[in-house]
Amino acid sequence: MYQPVLVSTGIVGWQFLQRTYDRQLETFSQSAQVRRETDHFAERISEIRTAEELVSDRELLKVALGAFGLEADLDNRYFIQKMLSEGTTAEDSIANRFADDRYREFSEAFGFGPGEIPRNLFPNFADEIITKYTASSFEVATGEQDDSMRTALYAQRVLGDVVGVESSADEKWFTIMSQPPLRSLFETALNLPSEFGQIDIDQQLDVFKDRASRQFGSDDPADFADPEFMDDLITTYVARAQLEGVVAGQSSGNIALTLLQNIQF
Repeated sequence: MYQPVLVSTGIVGWQFLQRTYDRQLETFSQSAQVRRETDHFAERISEIRTAEELVSDRELLKVALGAFGLEADLDNRYFIQKMLSEGTTAEDSIANRFADDRYREFSEAFGFGPGEIPRNLFPNFADEIITKYTASSFEVATGEQDDSMRTALYAQRVLGDVVGVESSADEKWFTIMSQPPLRSLFETALNLPSEFGQIDIDQQLDVFKDRASRQFGSDDPADFADPEFMDDLITTYVARAQLEGVVAGQSSGNIALTLLQNIQF
C-alpha cells in the first residue's frame, strides 16, 4: 500500500502535507489494496439487508468501520452486529450509550435498526462511505509515521461538521470531548494534560471554554468551522504536540489536583 510522504514533523511537516494532500490522497486511493477493498464494497453493499449479513463479510465490515474511524472493532463482530441491529431510535440502544458518538453515527448511517430504513439502498451511499474510508485510511497510514499528523488530518476533515450542527455551544463542546481524536487535539492545543479528563465533566467544560477564549479569542466551537480559526487551532496543536511529555513525570492524581488548584475560572 502507498505510504504517505512526510518530510518532517511539526509545522514544517504539516505544511508540506497540506500542500501535497490532494495528490497523495489520490495516489493512496488508487493503490491495489485500497482499490480492492473499495471496489468490493461498491459491488456488494447494496445487496446487504441485515446487520448480520454486513458483519459476515469481513471486507465489507472493514470499509464500513474504517469510514468512521472504528477499524479497531473489526474483530468484535457480535458487538457490532448487536449495535447495528438495535439502531439509534431507542435512547438506551448500545450506540446511544457510548460516550464516543462515532458509534452512533456509524449505526445511524446504515439504518439497520427497528423502524429504520437501510441507507445502503440509497444511490450515493457506497460513494459516501468509500470517500470517508479512503480519507480515514490515509489518516491511519499517516499516523503510523506521525500520530499528531493523523489527528490533525482527522480534525481538518470532521471538525467543521461537528461544530456546524444546530445545538448549543456547550453541547458542541461535549461532542468534542466525547471524540478521542478531537479531544486530544483540543487538550494539546490548549496545553491541557490528558489526565485533565479525571476532573468533573462540568469543570472540564468550563476549562475548555476559558482556555479557548484566551488562546483563540472565542469559546464557541462553531467559530472553529471558520478556516482561519481552524488553521490556527491545528497549527497550534501540531506545534505543541512536539512539546508533549513536559509533565510526564507527575502522577495522574497530582496533575488533576494541580490543574484544579491553578486554573482561574
